[in-house]
Amino acid sequence: MFAISLGDDGAELCPLEPWQAEEFLSHMDRGREFIGQYNALPDVVTDLDSSRAFLRAYAEKTAADAGRLHGIRTDGKLVGAVLFRRFDVAQGVAEAGCWLEPSAAGRGLVTRAVRVIIDWAVEERGIHRVEWVVSAGNEPSIAVARRLGMTKDGVLRESYPYRGKRHDEEIWSVLAPDWRAHRTES
Repeated sequence: MFAISLGDDGAELCPLEPWQAEEFLSHMDRGREFIGQYNALPDVVTDLDSSRAFLRAYAEKTAADAGRLHGIRTDGKLVGAVLFRRFDVAQGVAEAGCWLEPSAAGRGLVTRAVRVIIDWAVEERGIHRVEWVVSAGNEPSIAVARRLGMTKDGVLRESYPYRGKRHDEEIWSVLAPDWRAHRTES
């Protein structure tokens, strides 16, 4: 399998595929409570069949050029992921997302990994706008959007029903010209 280095600390970005369902489930089990603070994925991936189904859905999205899923590994261990939940080349719009196990938080892994996938989307695939949809209470994810040079487009008030409560969602984005300018400055 191929991997893209995320820096000198040995972190790598790798594809996640259905044959890795057992490892993916173990990863989700390690981070279930932490990831589930703002992300419904731990409620979806609960056993080996649902793990395989989730990875298969992203393999199908990749084949249809409608999404992507990449694992973040440190020392060979899966600790998180970045993805394009939506990827529309015809419209030139994609939505990026992420999650991490608690052991991997605070090390800049998501920022570095999302930087790689946005760069690929903009430069290789011609995506014009990359969006970042985040719960208004998820300060670490909002900080990633800021570090990536994204602009806060607005707030969708109480738009996300999750675990019995409605949450505000913030929409952040970066446009291709702004991405290129920000990358040059960084």
